[in-house]
Amino acid sequence: MSKILLLSPLRVNPFGDRICVIFSSSRDGDCTFEDFLDMMSVLSEAAPKPVKAEHAFRIFDFDGDDMLGVTDLKQIIDRLTGSHHLSDNDVQHLIQNILDEADLDDDGALSFAEFELFIEKSQDFHK
Repeated sequence: MSKILLLSPLRVNPFGDRICVIFSSSRDGDCTFEDFLDMMSVLSEAAPKPVKAEHAFRIFDFDGDDMLGVTDLKQIIDRLTGSHHLSDNDVQHLIQNILDEADLDDDGALSFAEFELFIEKSQDFHK
């Protein structure tokens, strides 16, 4: 486990391990001091929204295929709900709602451009 995960905010973040991997220059989750500074810069409120969106997309793209597909969305939901697991039916319904709202080309996944448009609707995303 990355030593940086010992930091309280990352320890309780359901995506803490993914954050460490994305910001790790070696992509193994171990962050150098420079990696840590990059992470803090992107996670600060002062970071531009497009920079935050790019990193969020990479954190959520578990399989690294540059798309947020059904498998990625399921993992996101599972991590966000934690021990309050939703039924398979509820998860499928939620995924379908996300795709209905954000999958503009109806290919069953969200591209980065679709993700960016989707989060534009969230006033809290930048924070």
